[in-house]
Amino acid sequence: MQNFAQKVAVITGAGSGMGRYLAILIAKAGGDVVICDVNKDSLAETETLVHRYNVSVSSHILDVADKDAIKALPEKVIAHHGKVDLVFNNAGVTYDSSFENLAEEQWDSVMDINLHGVVNMTRAFMPYLKDRPEAAIVNTSSIFGMVAVAKQSVYHATKFAVRGFTESLAKELKDSSVQVHCVHPGHIGTNILSTAKFNEDNEKGPGISLGLGPKTREEMGDAFKKHGMHPSRAAEIILQGVKKKKARIFVGLDAKLIDLSQRLMPTHYEKLWPLFMLPLFLFRNKKAIKDT
Repeated sequence: MQNFAQKVAVITGAGSGMGRYLAILIAKAGGDVVICDVNKDSLAETETLVHRYNVSVSSHILDVADKDAIKALPEKVIAHHGKVDLVFNNAGVTYDSSFENLAEEQWDSVMDINLHGVVNMTRAFMPYLKDRPEAAIVNTSSIFGMVAVAKQSVYHATKFAVRGFTESLAKELKDSSVQVHCVHPGHIGTNILSTAKFNEDNEKGPGISLGLGPKTREEMGDAFKKHGMHPSRAAEIILQGVKKKKARIFVGLDAKLIDLSQRLMPTHYEKLWPLFMLPLFLFRNKKAIKDT
């Protein structure tokens, strides 16, 4: 796909983070956007930002765990925009807990959003995408769809599954007009950790500590957002990957290094992370201090 001018892009999780900036950048490039999010207020903020550009915008409060709502969405999009060219399955959540203490309904909730939402959106929109001369399905997995850490079993289960689903789908559609991309973000400065749910077995916060000592949930969430790549830059990388028809789009040097660690040490990759990641973390921290 050479450009996004006069394209229509559907984006889930568009109320904040990468989803918001995907919408802004596509609108800036001359494409119409269909923004979807479960949060009414943050979605309205994105809509205000996108309306700065001379494109058509439609906004939908959407819970991607709601299968019936997803089924009804394509007709609404076609009625408003006449077509759909790109679908960005970007919405996602996490639940920080040991598997033993994760209730079945909690497991199912993350599965419904992170995995079933991607599958159901793809199923709903694929017939319309296949009718276009060029189209794309862009599914957000994670670098944690490549490697695993403790207390993120449900998140890993969904992101590994999104990766497998997307790569299989790409093979099925290789002779069609539909590009299929799997996105693997590294540390992006979003509010996913701030909004993550925690079980009581993990009061001090997530299992990923970077070796910097114990942190409260709020401190970890603030630090995660502060030290990560800005989501606008992440959105740029994703769109560049779509233009270049990259099957796997790694977002950030940390994502590339973690992927490399898995390739070098398939079962003990975490032993390489201090070597790979501490210099990167210190560089980002130094840059953040310099920019303030």
